[in-house]
Amino acid sequence: MTAKTGRSHDEVVVEMLRADPEFADAYLAAALEETEQPGGHQAMLTALRHIAEAQGMANVAEKAGMPRESLYRALGPRGNPTIKTLLAVLNASGLHLSVARQH
Repeated sequence: MTAKTGRSHDEVVVEMLRADPEFADAYLAAALEETEQPGGHQAMLTALRHIAEAQGMANVAEKAGMPRESLYRALGPRGNPTIKTLLAVLNASGLHLSVARQH
């Protein structure tokens, strides 16, 4: 919970993503850059879960062609989504994965 608002960090991030959907681009890009760091895998799943929550988990699950419960599991704390699930969720969220050479 944040001291000023009484809301959790997760709630604040989801609210920010709802208010500014383009924030999802930068948020997910930052999470992807951290995937090789300790806890980076979890940060990536958390970012994707926040984006899905901002757009409505049921809506994203439907667009991704999967049950809502499966989406929650895939993006949960112990989730380990397949590449198929990851790409389906990104696509359903209006995002896509791109690759760039490391410098």
